[in-house]
Amino acid sequence: MRTDVEALLGAHRGAGHFVDVAGISTFVRDEGTGAVPVVCVHGVPMSSYLWRRLLPELAVRGMRGVAPDFPGLGLSGRPEDFDYSWTGLGRHLRQTLDAMEIPRFHLVVHDIGGPVGFEVAARAPERVASLTVLNTMVAAHSFRKPLQMRPFAWPLVDRLWLAAGQGPTFRYLARLTGLSPDTPTTNAELMVHQALLLGSDGGRAFRRIMRGFETTYAKTELYAAVLSDDRYPVQVLWGADDPFLTLDGHGRIAAHAAGIAEPTPLRGKHFVPEDSAPEIAEHIFGLTESTSRVEN
Repeated sequence: MRTDVEALLGAHRGAGHFVDVAGISTFVRDEGTGAVPVVCVHGVPMSSYLWRRLLPELAVRGMRGVAPDFPGLGLSGRPEDFDYSWTGLGRHLRQTLDAMEIPRFHLVVHDIGGPVGFEVAARAPERVASLTVLNTMVAAHSFRKPLQMRPFAWPLVDRLWLAAGQGPTFRYLARLTGLSPDTPTTNAELMVHQALLLGSDGGRAFRRIMRGFETTYAKTELYAAVLSDDRYPVQVLWGADDPFLTLDGHGRIAAHAAGIAEPTPLRGKHFVPEDSAPEIAEHIFGLTESTSRVEN
């Protein structure tokens, strides 16, 4: 299996390129063509590898998909002196889009990629052509980390916990909480996810990201305002069987903030892009098409 993992990692690296963003080497997968790119923002413990099935689906529909890695995750740099809070990651994402000369974009967010992407939209709403929300948190102040995430709140304990959760444990938990029983995701692909999580620093920057959650009322108000902004259309798609950010809980909170009656359920658990990439791409295509008709 090690050979398979190395081959998959090589293919992933070859599918993207590195951009210098404020001195940080930032890995970006960039596929397809289209005047207004679709920017896909990952969460934790994932990276741009989460979007490997979605990007080709966007490309065959005539869209350009752009998926950067956060600093501290994937193939991007992992500097010690970086602000790994949602605010800091959002600032870096905006700088990445500036460095890539992307003035306007369709935004797709997942997990803490929601708060990170909302940070960008809040500060530059005129650049957002549309917003697609996948299994994320809007009510930041009421977010409670799942049991297996809580040890990351304490230095040293988090390092021991991360070490204990590697290998078969990582794959078991990913399947239990994040993937459908009939998922196409292989064990080798899960090992790639884990390798991209640990990276060159053994997951040290990831642990800082996990301690940088800004679960405040101020962030809740900011993110709700992003979803209710009438300058761009918003859709809320949700892995129907997510045990953490549930459809009936966080999914409906997001839909309500966007003025939508209900979230659109999709096959899958938390890591819904692994299981429903064609369906997600079709929804994004529909939203981008409606946006183009309105603007033209």
